[in-house]
Amino acid sequence: MTVFDVLSSPWAILPDRLEQIHAIYDAKVRGESPDLEALEARLGRPLANERQQAYEVRDGAALIPLQGVLGRRMNLMSNMSGGTSTELFARDVQSAVNDPEVQSIVLLVDSPGGTVAGTQSAASVVMAARGSKPIAAFVEGTMASAAYWIGSAADVVVLDSSTAQVGSIGVVATHTDISRMEEASGIKTTEIVAGAYKRIASQHGPLSEAGRESIQSQVDYLYAQFVQDVAMQRGVSEEKTLANMADGRIFIGKQAVENGLADSVLTLSETIALLNERVQSRSILPSANSSMNPLELAAEWAAENPEAAAALRAEGAVAETHRVNDVRAQLVPGHEALIEQFAADGHTTGDEAARAIVRAEREVRATQAEQRAGEGVAPLPEAPAPEGLEAKTPEPAPELGAQAMAVRARQIVKEAAANGQTISTPAAVAQARRELTAS
Repeated sequence: MTVFDVLSSPWAILPDRLEQIHAIYDAKVRGESPDLEALEARLGRPLANERQQAYEVRDGAALIPLQGVLGRRMNLMSNMSGGTSTELFARDVQSAVNDPEVQSIVLLVDSPGGTVAGTQSAASVVMAARGSKPIAAFVEGTMASAAYWIGSAADVVVLDSSTAQVGSIGVVATHTDISRMEEASGIKTTEIVAGAYKRIASQHGPLSEAGRESIQSQVDYLYAQFVQDVAMQRGVSEEKTLANMADGRIFIGKQAVENGLADSVLTLSETIALLNERVQSRSILPSANSSMNPLELAAEWAAENPEAAAALRAEGAVAETHRVNDVRAQLVPGHEALIEQFAADGHTTGDEAARAIVRAEREVRATQAEQRAGEGVAPLPEAPAPEGLEAKTPEPAPELGAQAMAVRARQIVKEAAANGQTISTPAAVAQARRELTAS
């Protein structure tokens, strides 16, 4: 990651930590070397980049750290912040899934967030681990922004105390104009580019309105992706996510539980015990070394314990009725067949059905967007500009999907302001989604 990448890339991180990172890299832009000894003294540890043990196994649970500033790869930035490579983190999660000594997985989270790059991929690895082994995100202080994007993909989010901080769902990007610093140093940079948007937000000059719009469009698109993933991973609607969870706020302790960002407040030992109980509850029959198959074992156990077997059958019938009703409650028009498939399979929960419906709906919308794009009339070739006149910058192509929703949301905010009204960003995004869905 280059210095300019750090200064201009989109981040999902707490503001004060982004300011610290910018201060470090601003110094590098000015040609100043960071005082590594002072940084080591402030951090209370050396800035070594040795790879620590992937994870510790405690009572059958793999404890995988997700700490400090998050970035796709390890570098000086992650050393200075005690950060985590999301690539290595994802590899550790997959290793724990494949490890026969590991029964469950606990993500030990204490992070303000980090770069958007690499975050969604890490979250998808955690999401894919669900169903293989119980997995919990255990918050040991802070799980914000990109860290929440990843941690919310776990089966449960557990807080270590009533002061744990969770949330800050949002995306930020900055533009740094270094032209005056270059001028003071006797430097003048002239950029030769091809492509109307190639350097529309160059750091070698003030940010233009077109450059601001371009950056804002990217931020809005990434924010929409963030919201969609959190909604799917937590098993709630995007509207509820926008209304209660995704306005950039930090929620503390029980506030996070009440607003759906976390599930409970427990100690680490209690969390591991909870996951172990889930492992054991997957089968009431022992998997002892026996030549009998599971059906034969079940029949033998039922014959020896008729009253308990009858009680279990009755309890199972009630539980199955509740499960089917919960699954059918997740119905979204157009996905009736999928809902009935889940209702009949005997194991899909309401939360799992909701997440699957969200994924299916996203696929439908993506297909519709592609079809709409293909139905457009091909533009006529642009005539050459008259001699002596500058060619006009081409208009950007119509935006689709989540990016179109972000653009429309900004228009709604501006229209409201023009009418002397105020509308929040989450409300504008929700209105834009309704309009685009209706069209």
